[in-house]
Amino acid sequence: MANARTRPGRPRTTSRREVAHAALQLFSEQGFSATTMDEIAAAVGVGTRTLFRYYPSKNDIVWGEFSRQLEGLREQLAQADPEEPLMDALRRAVVSFNDYGEAELGELRIRMTLITTVPALQAHSMLRYREWSAVVAEFVAARTGASPEDHVPQVIADAALGAATATYRHWIRHPEADLLTELDRAFRLLACLSRT
Repeated sequence: MANARTRPGRPRTTSRREVAHAALQLFSEQGFSATTMDEIAAAVGVGTRTLFRYYPSKNDIVWGEFSRQLEGLREQLAQADPEEPLMDALRRAVVSFNDYGEAELGELRIRMTLITTVPALQAHSMLRYREWSAVVAEFVAARTGASPEDHVPQVIADAALGAATATYRHWIRHPEADLLTELDRAFRLLACLSRT
């Protein structure tokens, strides 16, 4: 029987979601470094050249739809009630941003384990973290009348990033923990510290 690569006619189509699902399973089973783009392509039944149209690299697959999701975070922050305290609005938006639903938690755990433990992903992760921090700094700047590059927006954005990444590391080590509850707790702590 012909496989997806040799079947005549129109090539098989897939989605970014299918590619990410197949890749994460392979990364979990074989390790990130040991998994090739050729293997990922074979798992979803497309050619390697086609795979690169979905994601330009293995690093990008791990981050999935992060850029699109960041736009959602930006919108939530922009729609926050201007009377709501800054740190409360930030906490609610970050918790909502990380609400993937129960069905997605398995893949999310794989993603975040890779992001926080694989050395080959660290440089790429720093770029994504900066994107996240920039969204938060924009929000803080708009609330405080500062520039996003000013000290206070940058401090709050980086502190928020630290709270989020520390929470993810805790959640990975403690599978029984509820991610959203832990994020809410971390950002409440951050708000208390900002008032001291």
